[in-house]
Formats: sequence, structure tokens, C-alpha cells
Amino acid sequence: MRPLAPSLPPGYRCRPWTPGDVPALHALVSDCERDLYGLSRTDAGAVAADLTRPGLVPELDTVLVCDPLGRVVARAWVDRRSEVDVHPEHRGRGLGAALLDWTLARARQAGTDRVVQTVPDADTGAVALLRAHGYRPLVTAWLLHHVTSAEPEVPGPPAGITVRPFRAGDGPAAHVLVQDAFDDWQERRQEYEEWASHTVERPAFAPEQSALAFAGDDLVGAALALNVPDANEGYLEQVAVRRDHRGRGIARLLLRHIFRAFHRTGVHSCTLWTHSDTGALGLYLRAGMTVRHSSTVYRKELDRPGGRPGAAGAGP
Repeated sequence: MRPLAPSLPPGYRCRPWTPGDVPALHALVSDCERDLYGLSRTDAGAVAADLTRPGLVPELDTVLVCDPLGRVVARAWVDRRSEVDVHPEHRGRGLGAALLDWTLARARQAGTDRVVQTVPDADTGAVALLRAHGYRPLVTAWLLHHVTSAEPEVPGPPAGITVRPFRAGDGPAAHVLVQDAFDDWQERRQEYEEWASHTVERPAFAPEQSALAFAGDDLVGAALALNVPDANEGYLEQVAVRRDHRGRGIARLLLRHIFRAFHRTGVHSCTLWTHSDTGALGLYLRAGMTVRHSSTVYRKELDRPGGRPGAAGAGP
């Protein structure tokens, strides 16, 4: 199968990503985040992990765009989900529209029923572009944060529960716990290798600031943290509690452990993303977190071969 190429404005050229492009792609994403939020929250490990998505073929499913001087100024990938980033200095030239068209064309070529993309609500230009292309809102996502001036107090655990930091060898048990806990809303269960590339094997993973809860020898709760370089904030990548131990305050307890652990390293702010399908927003608000930004997950149904649209109602 021949790769599809986007119809770029004059002077720009494109090619697929390679692992060697990760530093330049990370710099691009960081510049986009700083333009929108005032700081960067993405580390190079997150960009590298995109290349390991099961089913993603970099030669077919990724595009890197360079300007006439050879600088990386835009990127896109698509594999059921999609992302498009254009450097702030190169917006308004048609790159975003060209890459969005490319994601749809590539998804149709691959036989995908639908494409999902998350866009910050503050990025009004991107929101308008998606809506003009027939994307519809699916779920709302919120970035929450917690700031501590004094060292947070950590209450005692519920009866029979112990809490400790993440240790070498905890990955497989944490993976099963998270996948079981997220079964209610996630599209599919992730295999260990994919999950680990975004969490415990990511260079920014912070095992000493992560917290695990046990009932005896059984893992019943996990909060996995990242220490993203240059962000000066702790980030909670995933928080999960086993179903039969929910409602006991374990999630809030794990959060307090992480807030204190980061505070002791001189990091006084922690953030995490959650979305409306999880039903967890209230929990985080009660734990003292507040909403900093919101994003919307948009979905577009694509025509199947023969002109039949994909079935609506399935998760992203």
C-alpha cells in the first residue's frame, strides 16, 4: 500500500516519522502547549510512545511537515485516534486543514469506521476546523490541578489497607488493576507493552512519587505519577481502584500520598486529566483539585466501503 501524502501549501514538504524525529517532534508539541497554556506538559517519552501504538504503521499513519528551511513545523498521526499539531508561527496557512484532511483520507484507506481527536476548548480555531469537517462532541476532558503551600497531611488508611510507593516488579499487577478498573469506559484493553510504554517504562515515570494500596498481598489501588522535565509539576498518569474496594476513600488517600511525595521534592503542584465517561470528576474536586483547562473529544463517523456510515454509539 502506498502512503498517502497531504496537499500541503507551497514550500512545505512531508515524510513519515522515524524514532530519530522524537526530539524535534517533542519540541514542536512543547511549543504548541506553551502557546496555548503558558507551559509544556509533554515529555519526549509520550511522543515516542505514540509510535508504539498497536496497529500503527509509521510509514502509513504518520506525517511530519518541514518548512523550506527544514524545520519541523507540524505533525499528524492517525490510528482510530488522531492528533494534529501545527507550530504557532505556521498557523493560518492551511497546514491544519491539510493534515486533518489527510487523517480522514488515511483512516478511510485503512477501513476505519470512525476517527477521534481531542482538542483544547481554548483552541477555537481547531474546534471550528473539526466542526466544519463534520466532527461531533463525544466527551469532555478536564485538566485538574492541586497546589500545596504546606506539606499535605495524609490520613490513616482504611482498615486492612496499606500504602507504599511503586517498586520494581509491580508493573504487571498494576497493569491488570488499571485495565480492569477502566473496562467500563475504555475502548479496548491494552496489552502490557503498550500500557507500560505510556506509564511505568516511560522515562518520566516517578516510582517514588507513585502510590499503591494493598489489602494484604492484593493490589487494590494504584496512582501512577510522572515527573515531566521542565514542567515543575507532578502529573498523575493513571488512578485506579479495584471495584470491590471503591467507596472506602482509597483513591483520595493515594492522591494525598502523591501530593505529599511531590511536595517533599520541592514540587508543590500536581495535575491530572479525567473525562466525563469516568465519572471521577467529583472525586477529584472533593480531594481539593480544581479545573485548570477543559478539552473536548470529537468523533467523526466515516463511510464504510459501499457508502454505509459506521455504527454510532461505540466508544472512542
